[in-house]
Amino acid sequence: MRVVSVRHGDEPLDDRITTWLSGAGYAVEPRRPYLGEILGQPTDDVAATVIYGGPYNAFDADTHAFLKEEYRWIEACMAAGIKVLGICQGAQMIAHHLGAWAGPRDPEVFEFGYYPIRPTSQSGDFLTKEIVACQAHFHTFDLPAGAVRLASGDTYENQAFRYGDKTYGLQFHAEVTRDGFRRWQVQKTNAYGRNGVQPRAEQDRLAALHDAAQADWFHGFLGRFFGDAA
Repeated sequence: MRVVSVRHGDEPLDDRITTWLSGAGYAVEPRRPYLGEILGQPTDDVAATVIYGGPYNAFDADTHAFLKEEYRWIEACMAAGIKVLGICQGAQMIAHHLGAWAGPRDPEVFEFGYYPIRPTSQSGDFLTKEIVACQAHFHTFDLPAGAVRLASGDTYENQAFRYGDKTYGLQFHAEVTRDGFRRWQVQKTNAYGRNGVQPRAEQDRLAALHDAAQADWFHGFLGRFFGDAA
C-alpha cells in the first residue's frame, strides 16, 4: 500500500511520519506539485495521503496554481474514503477546502519553538494529557463546520481537528525531529525577535525536555491512524 506525501519544499525525508510509515511496511511516495509534479487520481493501492507544511498561503491558489492540484487531490482522496492527514499548511488547506477561513492573525503572533497543547473534551484517545509540541507558524484557521476540535493551545485555539473518521489536521509539527528543527533554526533566522517566537536557547531547552514525549505520543497516533502495519 502507498502513502502519497505532498511536500512544499526540499527537506530531507527524515521526518517521523516517513520513518514510521517505512518501518510499518508502507511505500512512501513523495510528490512536489510546486515543482510541477502531478498527483493524478487516487488508486486502490493508496492507503493515505499526508499534506505537509510549507511557506504557501492556503488561500493563494490563484497566485500558486499548483495549490489547485493539491485541493483537487484532497477532494478526490476524501471522496474515495482515503485517509488524509494535514500538517500546519496542510491542516490549513484542509480547513480552507472545507469552507473555513485560514490565514494570518491580526496582529501577527508567531509560534516558533515548543509550546503546550491540551486535549479538548472531545479529544478521546487522540490526546489524553497536555504535551509540549513543536510549532512553526503564524497562520491559523477556523474550525470547519462538522469538524471536531481535538487540541488547543494558549495562543492558538485550533491545534488539531478531525473531520469524519479519516481526515485529521494538526497545526503543530510533531513529525519534526530534533535534527529537523535544528535545520529550521538555521533557515528561519529572520523569525527570531518577532512576537511570540522563543529565543533559540529556550527552544533548545524545551526540545531537550519535551521532544521524546512528543515523539512517543506521535508514534502512538500514527499507529492508530494508519494502522500498525501495511
